[in-house]
Amino acid sequence: MMGMLQFLVPLALIVATACSAAHAAYETQDVAGDTYTNPVGGEIRMGDPFVLLHEGAYYLYGTTARDGFRCWRSPDLVHWTELGYAYRRAEDSWGTGSFWAPEVFRYRGLFYMGFSCQREKEEGFRLCLAVSEDPAGPFRDLHGPWCDIGWSCIDAHVFVDDDGTPYLYFAQVGVVENATARPRQRYIYGKIHGLRLKEDLSGPAGEPVLCAEADQEWEDPESVRVRCNEGAFVLKHAGRYYMTYSATHYASPRYGIGYATAESPLGPWTKSDSNPLARTDPEKGVSGPGHNSFTTSPDGREVFMVYHAHADPEHPSGNRTVNIDRVVFDEDGRMRLIGPTRTHQPMPSGAPESP
Repeated sequence: MMGMLQFLVPLALIVATACSAAHAAYETQDVAGDTYTNPVGGEIRMGDPFVLLHEGAYYLYGTTARDGFRCWRSPDLVHWTELGYAYRRAEDSWGTGSFWAPEVFRYRGLFYMGFSCQREKEEGFRLCLAVSEDPAGPFRDLHGPWCDIGWSCIDAHVFVDDDGTPYLYFAQVGVVENATARPRQRYIYGKIHGLRLKEDLSGPAGEPVLCAEADQEWEDPESVRVRCNEGAFVLKHAGRYYMTYSATHYASPRYGIGYATAESPLGPWTKSDSNPLARTDPEKGVSGPGHNSFTTSPDGREVFMVYHAHADPEHPSGNRTVNIDRVVFDEDGRMRLIGPTRTHQPMPSGAPESP
């Protein structure tokens, strides 16, 4: 069962359907026993948080440094200890800046880190892949650029299906200008694509397929500034594929999380009519929840979404905090986030007692 926590086995194996009563119970401040409150990790500041559970310890990575990615470790998803750099740019690294959104997965006995970055004097972002024998690193450059199809791409995410087939998801990003419009319209776009990877992860084993783009009202699909879907994460529950994603711009209070479902890893994907899963809530003091990952409680009984939110809701920016909240599936298969929360919540089930 622990292998599932590296997302090499379907997350659905340990997901239990929860009722609305459980949803209401977790929203209350009157919680007995050990609790946590968001944000977690004290003074940790990062965007795009990703958590890997390996051999009873959680490892946290995110957009944290100009020259690579730092790493933290925790026994319970709440209390974190910094370990230093998991990956740091070397003299011969392809990327020279804008190191964004690392994700780590275990595959065939090794740990791989996918991320996006830029190279001096070259336009756009590219995906890169690094490898290590340890989840804390150090990760070494393996492929840079990785799966380069000539697009500017960010937010690499790898999902391995039940049959062992690996898939890569990413956001194609760029700027479009409509010169015929008056006044001229110039906007940033992001479109999520997926492709099947070769078994050795060295490159694509198929053509990229469009999975999601901004088209729901809450995503501002007609915006003259940002029309973006990004930060994909895929999991499997009860034979159905679920993809969470973020929409609009990370520094905007309109940033939020939605999800789509499909019958196969490359879709077609159908967005939920109950979107968004998470959005800004001024009454709670929550702004811009987004770019999430999933993990489980220490005993494997609960599913947690890990996501960032603006550190100062009154002044949204790239200064972001780490948050965790429970995710449940209704009987009809709808995914629900119990949150975003800012009240006392029960500690993840199976967490060791606080010292």
